[in-house]
Amino acid sequence: MVCSLQNELEAEIQSQKDKFLEFINQDLPEGMELEYEGFYKRGFFVTKKRYALIENEKIVAKGLELVRRDWAPIAKDTQQDILMAILKDGSPEKAREIIKNVIIDIKSGEVAMKDMVIHTQITKKLSDYKQIGPHVVAAQRSIAKGRKIERGAIIRYVIVKGKSPISKRAFPIEDTEKMEYDPEYYLKNQVLPAVSRIMDSLGYSSEKLAELAQKEKQSSLDAFFN
Repeated sequence: MVCSLQNELEAEIQSQKDKFLEFINQDLPEGMELEYEGFYKRGFFVTKKRYALIENEKIVAKGLELVRRDWAPIAKDTQQDILMAILKDGSPEKAREIIKNVIIDIKSGEVAMKDMVIHTQITKKLSDYKQIGPHVVAAQRSIAKGRKIERGAIIRYVIVKGKSPISKRAFPIEDTEKMEYDPEYYLKNQVLPAVSRIMDSLGYSSEKLAELAQKEKQSSLDAFFN
């Protein structure tokens, strides 16, 4: 009985979808036709190819950092958390509170090293790279440790503290046990760019977020948001 009712409900829903599409498509230019992809309570569009939607309390995103491999988990998770605050809770205030707390955690060194790992693929022989980026340096260090790195390999590395150029401070995650991540790098190059893409549209400019990242004391952070 339950199965029969469920089938009837699904059939009715599909019928309503078909009627809706027929109504919409009848006014479109010849050769153009829309398809039904899903129903979303809220959506956030940066561009037509970069957006986030919420479906069954899960974020569905395209073109944003949270679905890209070459961004550290701290950046992707923060972006997802602020999108959830906006799309699920409808609360930009909660989103900025999340950002504030992440900045405090990063600057105090409380974020786990695994959440700072950047994944980058080696797309050619290391000797063929003209520009020696952080992933190449990390790959060279892995080879020096006896690990086999070939074309197509995914390099997992962290940017650590130091005075040398950023690329020289890229170390494989396996070799960072006694090292500390560079908080300024992760704020400037990972977290702030990821959240600014969302918060700019809500009136919180990237410049304002960058200013926030420079504040070191809790009192200053609170003052900034109050």
